[in-house]
Amino acid sequence: MTLGIIGGTSLFDTKVLEGAKEREVETKYGTVYLLSTADVVFIPRHGKDRNIPPHRINHKANMAAFKQLGVEKIVGATSAGSLKLDIKPRSLIVPHDYISLCSIPSFYDDELVHVTPCLDEGLRKSILKVAKDSGIDTVEKGVYFQTVGPRLETRAEINFIKNYADVIGMSMASEATLAKELGLRYANVSTVDNYAHGIIAEEELDYKKIVDAASKSMADLEKVLMKLIEIMAD
Repeated sequence: MTLGIIGGTSLFDTKVLEGAKEREVETKYGTVYLLSTADVVFIPRHGKDRNIPPHRINHKANMAAFKQLGVEKIVGATSAGSLKLDIKPRSLIVPHDYISLCSIPSFYDDELVHVTPCLDEGLRKSILKVAKDSGIDTVEKGVYFQTVGPRLETRAEINFIKNYADVIGMSMASEATLAKELGLRYANVSTVDNYAHGIIAEEELDYKKIVDAASKSMADLEKVLMKLIEIMAD
């Protein structure tokens, strides 16, 4: 079975995409650039040129492209900030739930349909098993809080959010909800790349430092994704 992966630009240069071919898929929501092999379909959420900001990502087109290609299982690989001192940077986390109080896109703009969102537990357990078997430090559950972006959060916002969630990011809730609307199985693995603004009082957040930290976690994420692709292909 082909595994769908949607991730950031740092996955472009990994073994996950060895031998992958570029293509574009037309959906009713827009054109999606992706790379594919016989075993994986990868969508870079920030686009071919790595320049689509978080609040401009066409989540509906991305999920629709997976559906059109017959991809039923999707792993979202994201970067997250830690809201808890014991969830340390350079670890991986596999969230079990999420919160988004901002507007999430929906395929049901013109229909009265209510979907109960959730992450796929079976796929989540597969990610955890692969990480454990690979000896990778992984936080086995947690709540992901999605903000809109592109700005980072204020100290006051983080002080509020940390009471309800464990990590914070800008894309997973939208992807998970849209996948559920299409009947696709979606789970997430996030690299914890920094403490959120104000969790460590004296630490100032810097976007370049966050990107640099994400690249250091990429080896562990790459191992997990490679093993998942291997398992799904069997």
